[in-house]
Amino acid sequence: MVDERASPPIEILLVEDSPSDANLTIKGFLNARIANNLHWVEDGESAMNYLLSQGEFADAIRPDIILLDLNLPGMDGRELLTEIKSDPNLKSIPVVVITTSNDEQDILRSYNLSANCYVTKPIDVYQFIQVIQLIKDFWLIAVTLPPK
Repeated sequence: MVDERASPPIEILLVEDSPSDANLTIKGFLNARIANNLHWVEDGESAMNYLLSQGEFADAIRPDIILLDLNLPGMDGRELLTEIKSDPNLKSIPVVVITTSNDEQDILRSYNLSANCYVTKPIDVYQFIQVIQLIKDFWLIAVTLPPK
């Protein structure tokens, strides 16, 4: 078992416009057995400001991983993914697309835009929590994240 005290907390950026989905995700990571700091923004513009440490996010810490919904107001998740993966300073941050869309075009486009993973959100609350647990187990425990 890994000694959590030996490592700084994992920094997670959640980009999600649904407060109920965000709350379930936050609860799922709060119950994690690994230290993490989850930061939530509700749209693509706020996410870019966070990632670039601009405006109200001037003191933002670079995330180790991004959880991204595709269907966002304003700059949607597809546009945000394009921005992240085309920026030399941000492109190494793993992006997990977690969205309600199971459309083949969305899946293909996300991977073509270099998403690291595509997860379709289950409608059932219990299954949604299980998916968050799987994401946590894989991305925060099993995977070695890129250095900052």
